[in-house]
Amino acid sequence: MAIVQLYGLKNCSTCVKSMAWLTQHAIPYTFTDYREQPISGGQLVEWAAAIGGWEKLVNRASMTWRNLPESRKAPDSEQQWLMLIAEFPALVKRPVAVTGPGNVAVGFSDKKYGELFAPGT
Repeated sequence: MAIVQLYGLKNCSTCVKSMAWLTQHAIPYTFTDYREQPISGGQLVEWAAAIGGWEKLVNRASMTWRNLPESRKAPDSEQQWLMLIAEFPALVKRPVAVTGPGNVAVGFSDKKYGELFAPGT
């Protein structure tokens, strides 16, 4: 299996759980904290396309999202989404797991990772 590229925030409890799961299941991964190493706009566009849109990439249940003024919660262009994420990187759902071109998953649960990383997939 190829190395999983994991993106998130190093102090995020969900990211910590996902890394522990990968370690426990002997799945090699690298981790990038996207506050320390911001994700390029092109990469964000690829992720959004791979998972079905910006609404699925952005965690709209987060405190960061809830604290945004209503006027900022309706980006109507790719550029506005990119500007919003550049300003508030914590808006991206965590973790983002990339296993190859176009193979992107967001979030973590035991069941989800079991399906994503089952032998033979």
